[in-house]
Amino acid sequence: MASGIVVAGDCRSIFEEIRKSKQHRYVIFMIKEERQIDVEVVGTRDASYDDFLQDLRKGGAEECRYAVYDYAYQHRCQGTSSCLKEKLFLMLWCPMQAKIKDKMLYSSSFAALKKEFNGVQKYIQATELDEACRECVEEQLRVSDRD
Repeated sequence: MASGIVVAGDCRSIFEEIRKSKQHRYVIFMIKEERQIDVEVVGTRDASYDDFLQDLRKGGAEECRYAVYDYAYQHRCQGTSSCLKEKLFLMLWCPMQAKIKDKMLYSSSFAALKKEFNGVQKYIQATELDEACRECVEEQLRVSDRD
């Protein structure tokens, strides 16, 4: 990959625990020492979306992160019934206040995570809380829903 950053092995295993076993709600990753993407926080299955946003920004207003979230929402199926849908999204969080070097490093390494994590339904890039909020994310996930 262009940035030279590698994805640590435990990133893949935590991702599979979310995707296959539904053991966790989300995971947040960070780049350590400009060499490797590592797990920073794992959210319990009963964690809320607000917990996720808080953990995403835990490093500070200038820190970039990646996150995988198993998002669940009600979808109106054909007829009158509604069903629960779950979709995995991979987010690149690069706040406006982040250093340009960090933004470039995270952006150029995003492709490595995309290749590593099969089964993600949506890729989201956010620079402000408005772009990462529940309503905005759910709207993006619903775009591919069929009635």
